[in-house]
Amino acid sequence: MAKKTTFQVWAEYLPVRGLLGILAILPRRVAVNIGIFLARVFYLLTGGRKDVALKNLTIAFPEKDDDERLALLKASFANLGRVLGEFSQFEKLTRAELDEMVEFEFEDPAFVSSPERQHIDAEREKGRGMILVGPHLGNWEIGVFAYSAAREPLTYLARPLDNPKIEGLVARLRSRFGNRSIDKTNSVSAAFEVLRSGGILGALPDVNMHPKDGIFVPFFGLEACTTRGLAMLAMRTNALIMPMCCVWDAAKGKYVVRYGSVIEPAEAPVADRNAEIYRLTAETAAAMESFIRMAPDQWIWTHKRWKTRPPGEAPIY
Repeated sequence: MAKKTTFQVWAEYLPVRGLLGILAILPRRVAVNIGIFLARVFYLLTGGRKDVALKNLTIAFPEKDDDERLALLKASFANLGRVLGEFSQFEKLTRAELDEMVEFEFEDPAFVSSPERQHIDAEREKGRGMILVGPHLGNWEIGVFAYSAAREPLTYLARPLDNPKIEGLVARLRSRFGNRSIDKTNSVSAAFEVLRSGGILGALPDVNMHPKDGIFVPFFGLEACTTRGLAMLAMRTNALIMPMCCVWDAAKGKYVVRYGSVIEPAEAPVADRNAEIYRLTAETAAAMESFIRMAPDQWIWTHKRWKTRPPGEAPIY
């Protein structure tokens, strides 16, 4: 992609900064409601890649009818508006406010005392690194933001935005409680150091990958090209892979963070390295699918998740 001119950078940045600035000075609930309203207007005016989303929903939920899928699509756009509204508040949210807004599963005594949780805590105390993986579900932004405020900062993999001014703004808001990002396109050595030192690495592995960077594993019953990088990192550093998501619970009026079952690499050496990469990647994808099925109205259905196809298969989109 060609480098943007100074005019293009500022022409894109100023509206974004203005919108976030206006929402930031409003009460949180008002900002969220405006965000939801704007997302719904955007959907009505643009269609929001409706054809892609409905194709994805047909793949994921063949048992649902067209009206049900359309309702999920509209709800997913409203959820994006909620993400926008909440993100605008990051500059002023306190730890105490986040504690009221976000309920972590590790606050549940039954979960804390479970053998799996005790195993994870014991391994972390030994200095073992952990990869937190989650889908673009619910409010992934506030999930990571609140985690750094309530538990410990983490390093997350992200592709920098192609507008440096907007990237700087977003990175500053995300890092208020110590989180930092590393460019996922040149991340191997930095990610390796984070995990080797016992740190936490965050990643969102529910997106389509180019064949050279991914492998095909089942996702909603259809092969999807998924990053193999996280499995390779886990194997090289003996890191735990912990599925996590942060979804909006309307009944509780707050976000709820849920964990899946920990995924661990086999003890080295493994007889078949490629089979181990496949296993770890497939189990991670299955955890992402499980989370999405729990709250299908809060995932980004407009993403072309099945764009890359195995050799010889016809395009889906």
